[in-house]
Amino acid sequence: MDLFSLNDVQIQGIASYKQIVIEEGRTTFICGKSGCGKSTLLKLLNASISPDRGEINYRGKPIASYNTVLLRRDVILLSQNVFLFDNTIRNNFLQFYGYREQTPPTDEKIAEFLQLCSVSLSLDTNCQELSGGERQRVFVAICLSFLPKVLMLDEPTSALDESTSEALIFNLKGYCVKNKITLIAVTHDKLLAQRYADTIINMD
Repeated sequence: MDLFSLNDVQIQGIASYKQIVIEEGRTTFICGKSGCGKSTLLKLLNASISPDRGEINYRGKPIASYNTVLLRRDVILLSQNVFLFDNTIRNNFLQFYGYREQTPPTDEKIAEFLQLCSVSLSLDTNCQELSGGERQRVFVAICLSFLPKVLMLDEPTSALDESTSEALIFNLKGYCVKNKITLIAVTHDKLLAQRYADTIINMD
């Protein structure tokens, strides 16, 4: 089933997309040179930005017809610049859940999501002490714990070494397949895309 479809979409002076289809339940990697519109595409898919022209559909309906707040809860986008509070890892989970007015996970569940995202740190670790790659993975863990329908990642391995990148994507894909989450990722790492993508969209 087509999850997203774009037809003749254009953002003046930034990018244009003649026709793109992203299927539900598959892992899709978006590849291409810097500046070709990969990150912009992700922002279009959760209505963070709107096109100047063209048609974007989500589950067969115009994306503009959805409530944007609810849409972004179902279609989570993690940009390259993640935001964490200057507090412990545990309290970051609690604060994000508080904003959603949802019951926060137990320490055990938090630890499970951190392990999925290759984070081996105490829940009492202050996020100010984390490296860029660690901050990124903690934020991925928080977003994954919400069990969205779609998880979109913008260069999720850019600050990671090869072995950590492999472990992260391997775990994320396995978890998303098991829980029927559609995974979409922008990457410059073509080898990683070839190993884990069900579909690769090459942009020019």
